[in-house]
Amino acid sequence: MASDKVHYELVDKVAVVRLDDGKANALSHEVIDGLNRCLDRAEREAAAVLLVGRDRRLSGGFDLNTMLSGPEAARKLVTAGAELMLRLYGFSRPVVVACTGHALAAGAVLLLAADLRIGTSGDFKVGLNEVSIQMTLPIFAMELARARLSKRHFTGAATQARIYDPEGAKDAGFLDATAPAESLYSTALEQARRLAALPDPAFRNTKENERGAIIRFVRETLATDMAAITDLRQVDQHG
Repeated sequence: MASDKVHYELVDKVAVVRLDDGKANALSHEVIDGLNRCLDRAEREAAAVLLVGRDRRLSGGFDLNTMLSGPEAARKLVTAGAELMLRLYGFSRPVVVACTGHALAAGAVLLLAADLRIGTSGDFKVGLNEVSIQMTLPIFAMELARARLSKRHFTGAATQARIYDPEGAKDAGFLDATAPAESLYSTALEQARRLAALPDPAFRNTKENERGAIIRFVRETLATDMAAITDLRQVDQHG
């Protein structure tokens, strides 16, 4: 167990990481730290990673209490989140996400950072809603969206805050496939096992060739981008 909200189980050569805070699965410092500890363990065990959300929700984004407590607190949390996303995006072993429901804001970025994403079919919302709640989409999220989303959807998803249902999210590039809720976990685990069998260093080196330039660019711009985060206490979070 990484924390009360993040749980780790090794299944064959797959590290099954379950995120469940009983609420919105917000990305707080506690959750981010717990996810990083799970990644540490997965590295030690040379395991692929399967991230699974709670019932009907992968994540609603960064913890609002922290985000609304002032610009410095917001900067620290978003910076920690950006580092987590970059770690997932460049992780040496395969990363699969079982998107169990809604995935908004940083929750959608988790999808962009993974290697393979399978979502639950149903009435769920997936997307980058930052602009609609008066937030500038950070560079790290923009670059992951640019890399992973369909060119047909990139501007609508990133700049125009378009929100998708699971089938639309598959067409846009947030998801690779959908599955019924009752078979989502087994489907995602099967895919994680398949990817876990890919040989190294071929997988690791090829992933670095695919993603290394983006990771380096984001790191070069991260400090300046985070410095631009301003006080969010006046933001209407229901926009």
